[in-house]
Amino acid sequence: MSQGAPALDGHTVLTRPADAGSVTGNSPGGGGHDDGLRLAVERAVVRRRPPSSFRRALARRGSWRAEAVSAAAVYGIYELSRGLLAGDPPTAIRHATDIAALERSIHLFIERDVQRWAHSIPGLLGLFGGLYLTLHLAVTGGYLLWLYRHRPSAYALVRTTLLVATLISLTIFALYPTAPPRIAGIGISDTISGAHFNLNRGLVSSVYNPFAAMPSMHFGYALVVGASLAYEAGPRSVRVAGSVYPALVLLIILTTGNHFLLDAIAGALVVGVAALTARALTPAVATSDPPMLQVVTPTPRTICDDEGAADASRQRESDPLPTAGFSRPGSVLPEL
Repeated sequence: MSQGAPALDGHTVLTRPADAGSVTGNSPGGGGHDDGLRLAVERAVVRRRPPSSFRRALARRGSWRAEAVSAAAVYGIYELSRGLLAGDPPTAIRHATDIAALERSIHLFIERDVQRWAHSIPGLLGLFGGLYLTLHLAVTGGYLLWLYRHRPSAYALVRTTLLVATLISLTIFALYPTAPPRIAGIGISDTISGAHFNLNRGLVSSVYNPFAAMPSMHFGYALVVGASLAYEAGPRSVRVAGSVYPALVLLIILTTGNHFLLDAIAGALVVGVAALTARALTPAVATSDPPMLQVVTPTPRTICDDEGAADASRQRESDPLPTAGFSRPGSVLPEL
């Protein structure tokens, strides 16, 4: 069976245990055999590209201060970019009506019925409005902190997934601005904006992009948090909470008129692509070589060494006397 030694230069060599033959030299009468072995070893070299410093950084967990500052900076840039990327209102509203028409054609236009149901329960719309404004940031930030402290092996993958999903969503916001249902004029009311708080006016509107409904990153982030929590958490109750959390966020964004159902589906697709991308970026750095596929640097051996070893072996086989007081099977100890 093949054995290996630690990797040194990004090459992997399969080797076999040293025996009577030599891989790097020629033995008497066996040059062709040894040449074949040497060629086999050379062909077993697996060249691996060493990971870049960027990939190494993504696969590692930095200090909590560095991670906190980086997360705050990324989220701040994300929100400011959304405000700067706000598209043309008529175009964004037209995209929203197109999505509503598509949902009607495939019988997925449920936003109006969901909002009417919520209206029938006193206080539910106000509760969901508050949760819409707070859950997205508070739960995601708190979950990342929990991962950092208790599941460091999973932290880098989740953090990188959220980062890649954010970059993808910003690109879509710029290319396909979409108004939320509550301002698209399709019979769905705005349940968040009121006398004391308005997403469409004042300081909030200067950094808030009202035309960034497609994809829904509220649902996308919730899906990343919920799925990884259901996988990483220990207690069953916490795993159940992780499974329920994305469904709760979906209900909130539909009830408050901030997203279409297709926006949520698009958000799920975005985080799916982001998760695959993050996994492709991180595992080569986070994992080590398998024990049987590691680099070995053979000790140089000369033809003289091989000939000397062969002569010594033949001498031992022809010597009738035992060595060091022990006999070979079938031999007789001499009388002393």
